[in-house]
Amino acid sequence: MTFEEIKALDEQYVMHSYGRFQVAIDHGKGATVWAVDGKEYIDFSAGIGVCSLGYGDPGWVEAVSTQAAKLGHISNLFYTEPYAKVAQKLCVRTGMSNVMFGNSGAEANEAMIKLARKYSFDRYGKGRGTVITLHNSFHGRTITTLAATGQDKFHNYFFPFTEGFRYADANDLDSVEAVAGHDVCAVMMELVQGEGGVLPLDLEFVQKVAELCAKRDWLLLVDEVQSGMGRTGSLFAFQQYHIQPDVVSFAKGIAGGLPFGGIMANEKCREVFSPGTHGTTFGGNPVAAAAACHVLDRMDDAFLAQVKEKGAYLRQAIEAMELPCLGKTRGLGMMVGIDVVGEQTNSQLAAKLIESGLLILTAGPGLRLLPPLTITQEEMDKGLSIMKAALL
Repeated sequence: MTFEEIKALDEQYVMHSYGRFQVAIDHGKGATVWAVDGKEYIDFSAGIGVCSLGYGDPGWVEAVSTQAAKLGHISNLFYTEPYAKVAQKLCVRTGMSNVMFGNSGAEANEAMIKLARKYSFDRYGKGRGTVITLHNSFHGRTITTLAATGQDKFHNYFFPFTEGFRYADANDLDSVEAVAGHDVCAVMMELVQGEGGVLPLDLEFVQKVAELCAKRDWLLLVDEVQSGMGRTGSLFAFQQYHIQPDVVSFAKGIAGGLPFGGIMANEKCREVFSPGTHGTTFGGNPVAAAAACHVLDRMDDAFLAQVKEKGAYLRQAIEAMELPCLGKTRGLGMMVGIDVVGEQTNSQLAAKLIESGLLILTAGPGLRLLPPLTITQEEMDKGLSIMKAALL
């Protein structure tokens, strides 16, 4: 089909809930994709951080196809090998105790909130279910995760929102304590605020919040939907902050392109969910779990070290260009934010870059880079050349 034919079908039959760029992607290899008209694009977006191993990775394709031929799905009323194996790999690599699988980041964060409230209810009874989150955060698009999100622009249209959330300023412990009360059960935060602009939290602040949670028996909930699975140069960002959360959510890059997510809990939260208290039909799907096993096996110490090196290379190269519309960079690993300066908006710059052959994302008022973690030096340099030519 041509681009115009695909677009016409989309316009007629798909809800208009996405502001699409004028490109229809057909296939990809590595960190390069091709549109239906044959035009080549370097991908600095990875499906918003999902395609961690890029496109067409041979080991990933083999893991998915082998499992699909063996068992595509079975309910969680039965055991499966991929489910058990990926749970073991996650716990061994992180020091967490156990996991529960779902399908997306929003669903994982919903589960994390439910676990925190049930933990508190089991120990203290009713009236202690408030979760403190941070201004400028983003935790998902369900009613509850929108309520947890600390950005006013998301708090519209879908009233009434779920109650039980208060917002504190990032990197300000006094602000956290100011909104606290007897009804608090948890603090929930992204260690790198992704949609808010790729803003890493201060190390001291995160560690002080962890201490406060331990002192008051609040659960420390860490949203690693975007920052997890090698994106920041460690398997999870919390490992660089030298903390051990009570619960961690994950999704996006874990299955390399398939819908997969979940939460990991520590030992004191091991028994919070009992049979019937939470569940999801597709959570731990065998095909997605097999893909996740392969992704985790690839992310050894050498792989993660390369993620840090590639992220540093991209940031240094972008700042060295001294482009008039771009400012400083920030981030961890290959989760990179770029300040936008001048009269053009980040959306205008993103459209110009995509038209020139570079897929890129926006976040807050800036630009965001989430390339496949396997991107090659050649692909990085080609993408940087496109950026320079398009924005100079």
